Amino acid sequence: MDELRTKYLDAIGGAADEATLEDIRVQAVGKKGEVALKMRELGKMTPEERQVAGPKLNALKDEINSAIAAKKSGLADAALDERLRTEWLDVTLPGRPQRQGTIHPISQVTEEISAIFGDMGFAVAEGPQIESDWYNFDALNIPADHPTRTEMDTFYMTMPDGDERPPHVLRTHTSPVQIRAMMAQGAPIRVIAPGRVYRADYDQTHTPMFHQVEGLAIDKDISMANLKWTLEEFCRAFFEIDGIELRFRASHFPFTEPSAEVDIRCSWEGGTLKLGEGDDWMEILGSGMVHPHVLQSAGVDPDKWQGFAFGLGIDRLAMLKYGIPDLRAFFDSDLRWLRHYGFSSLDVPTMRGGLSR
Repeated sequence: MDELRTKYLDAIGGAADEATLEDIRVQAVGKKGEVALKMRELGKMTPEERQVAGPKLNALKDEINSAIAAKKSGLADAALDERLRTEWLDVTLPGRPQRQGTIHPISQVTEEISAIFGDMGFAVAEGPQIESDWYNFDALNIPADHPTRTEMDTFYMTMPDGDERPPHVLRTHTSPVQIRAMMAQGAPIRVIAPGRVYRADYDQTHTPMFHQVEGLAIDKDISMANLKWTLEEFCRAFFEIDGIELRFRASHFPFTEPSAEVDIRCSWEGGTLKLGEGDDWMEILGSGMVHPHVLQSAGVDPDKWQGFAFGLGIDRLAMLKYGIPDLRAFFDSDLRWLRHYGFSSLDVPTMRGGLSR
């Protein structure tokens, strides 16, 4: 037993690495190691012999295990000392850069629009994205045979058998929010309604889901002149062009009378779009004086109150201002697109348009 003790303690002391140390442990105290085999021989001994040999073998096993643990700790300390001697860290180097999230251009432009109209006294109104056809069509003076009410243009919700509610649709515009706002607040009122809308259309300039902002102002003496000033001030602040020029063309919308399409002066020289200059015009929104039938539907007396309404596509405004070429890129692009067009969280709109960086 003294020979085993000397043999393995010397081997442990001379081990140069943990792999060698593990081999010694297996040879000495493993299941088939020499000490384990000696312990199996205890069953062949007399009780008197076992009383002498048993404690000695257990003591030898404990001593070998303690020596292995101490040697392993010493090897680890030596490895650490070697790393500290050969490796070093320059704490003056800058940290590794981490990519930060960015604000989507639609969210950014929505905030810009809200800030500009907020400066003009418009509050932000919200409403559900699933509407009854009364709010989405009837209350807005859209007749039953109007093309927009067909399933070719509008997403209708499936109604279960026995459901007596009127048909429901994914709203095709945010104009229903204007109806809800007038029914809840009455007149006078001045609100904008930004949000998602849905239409069955998909190409370079149309997507099944997109974003609109609609505006409404109702009072006793509001006229088309107020509408023209409001839209000119908005475009001047949003596009940050002092010499912006708008053109109003007579048009027709069921919910306004008179109605007008609004164009912005631009040029396409060299294939590059420039706003506020040139001899070309580009349509950017629809507008008009709120139809008396719409006021009546919302519980507002058209003999006492009148006002204007307008609607703009948030996605297209973002495309125009920030040079985004394809409307579909807002929804199916990868992170590289967002890193290029996205905004820092510090890019917040001022009350007069533009960004404070």
